[in-house]
Amino acid sequence: MALASSRAAALFFLVVTSVLVAVLIQTEAMPPRLALTSVGVFSLVGMALVWKDLHSKVRGHGRTSSSLLGQYLAMKAVGWLGRRQRAKLEGDTVDVRKVQEDTLIGRLRKNQQTIYGKQFDFSSIKDSATFRARHPITTYKHYRELIGRVAVGEEKVITAEKVLILAMTSGTSGPSAMLLSTRDTNAEFFLQGVAVCLDAMRHAFPATDSLQRTTKFFYTPTFRQSEAGIPIGPNSSTPASSRHMLNLYTTPAPAFQVPSEKDTLYLHLLFALKDPSVGTLESNFASTVFYAFSALQERWQELVEDIERGKVSAALNLEPDVRLKLEALMKPDPKRASELRAHFDAGFQGIAKRLWPDLHLVLAVDSGSNQIYGEMLRANYCQGIPFYSPFYAATEGLIGVNLWPEDPRRRYLLCPRSMFCEFLPESSLEEETPPTLLMEEVKEGQNYELVITNAAGLYRYRIGDIVKVAGFHNKCPIVEFQYRRGQMLNVRGEKVSEALFLNALKKAVTQWPGAQLVDYCCAESGILGDSTGGSDPHYQVFIELKGVRNLTEEQRYKLDVCLQQNSAVYRSYRIKGSIGPMRVQLVAPGAFNELCKQMMSFSNTSPNTFKMHRVLRRKEYADFLLGKTVS
Repeated sequence: MALASSRAAALFFLVVTSVLVAVLIQTEAMPPRLALTSVGVFSLVGMALVWKDLHSKVRGHGRTSSSLLGQYLAMKAVGWLGRRQRAKLEGDTVDVRKVQEDTLIGRLRKNQQTIYGKQFDFSSIKDSATFRARHPITTYKHYRELIGRVAVGEEKVITAEKVLILAMTSGTSGPSAMLLSTRDTNAEFFLQGVAVCLDAMRHAFPATDSLQRTTKFFYTPTFRQSEAGIPIGPNSSTPASSRHMLNLYTTPAPAFQVPSEKDTLYLHLLFALKDPSVGTLESNFASTVFYAFSALQERWQELVEDIERGKVSAALNLEPDVRLKLEALMKPDPKRASELRAHFDAGFQGIAKRLWPDLHLVLAVDSGSNQIYGEMLRANYCQGIPFYSPFYAATEGLIGVNLWPEDPRRRYLLCPRSMFCEFLPESSLEEETPPTLLMEEVKEGQNYELVITNAAGLYRYRIGDIVKVAGFHNKCPIVEFQYRRGQMLNVRGEKVSEALFLNALKKAVTQWPGAQLVDYCCAESGILGDSTGGSDPHYQVFIELKGVRNLTEEQRYKLDVCLQQNSAVYRSYRIKGSIGPMRVQLVAPGAFNELCKQMMSFSNTSPNTFKMHRVLRRKEYADFLLGKTVS
């Protein structure tokens, strides 16, 4: 294996050397013989420096020299790209207005010959003012029929570029929508998002600049085909789209051929536990990491036995060839099994750092609906490990990047080349034709709904996210996610946001001795009919807790009191009797995990993109949790 890595290194420097020789001879900078000699020396010195640098880094357990060299060279390439893209972003933030204007006009020019572009005469639009005057603010209803035409094979309907995927949204604020994903949107996400955030990560957490493997919890989604054969499914990183990087992860490639999410998760955990040198835990969302640790707590004995015997559990439903490939990677390891048993017997508080002493980071979005999962991980399984929430993104594309990884507040710098952004003031959200502001016009401390024009055929599109302008980086807004419009509790016009309710819930949980919050969601009484009793509109709250089996009526009422303290409007309606008291119900352990599966099945989303609905809009979801109520 060392020989293979030497060959790879030699090939790399041979290419560099050949280029330099050709340049020096062609430009007559020096005689051919001297050029060859000089570059040969340079090549040997360069190889020696690379080898020294490579061997100075923390390396993963059981890695071959060739895989280490491959990871090293990939890291260097992405590092260079990240620095370049970060410098470009810094320049863009100085002249946001021009960059935004150029981005918009570039998009209109590219799509001016589409059916949609001709309808709105994109070719005659010279600036953003004309665009905003001519084109209405839109919602998904505006595009449904147009995207349907794309799905049956019609070309150049709303975008000139070829559609790669018909991307399904997660459906947190209503039915799932089907949007377009193109090469441009994917390139933007990698260049302006991934590369920039990896640069920020390595500056904030230098230990991540290592040759350790990452455990990435992601799954192979199920795609269906449109009438024209276009894949329909989630628009996120998948094992297939990351196939050239799978050697950086602890989970071997054959595991991603397993269709069952439960069995794939078991394999993620099995191969992560085998490797004591894991450096990073990664997933799109903190919820996926949390439920991975929950599964680990439930199945650790089975996993340890597999490591001890060098086998893969017979309980997994695997194709024979997949099982054969996976078991070829397993060898009996009683020493590691003994270490793991000792760690698990000591309890699960802070277990991650004991399992993987060189674990440097949890890389996952833990803002918005994932906030509680990040908090639970930090308080329990992942004590003492920093978290980095890198992106603010949606199915519509990349919105912002977090340049401040160590800041506990999750703030995102808007990416001025990714989307043309407009802002609806929170006070005017219900107006029929509300005015919008541009990036340079928003005010710090104010809340706005984002309106975006992206690279995949959405124009002045309300994405439903309410953000707060937390400040500016040069002249570019920095935002904090606040809530989704469709995830607002509103039975009498009180408009209680997800953030407001969660703060009240966390305050109430501190007043329930021994209780730890696992998950929650709410339903407005209107969707439940007569199933909960009471005639006054009210909130039905479903909570999964650890540490307690029951709550007294007085304890349950604490949540209502905490929300009244947080919301003067809610309090006024409660005092008048227009809104009845909350009904708080505890559900069985694992109920929310089961609910996630139901929601994903209904909305055709995958674990890679799923976000828990905090306000239930479908009666069958609320009925499911009513059936899981234990107190």
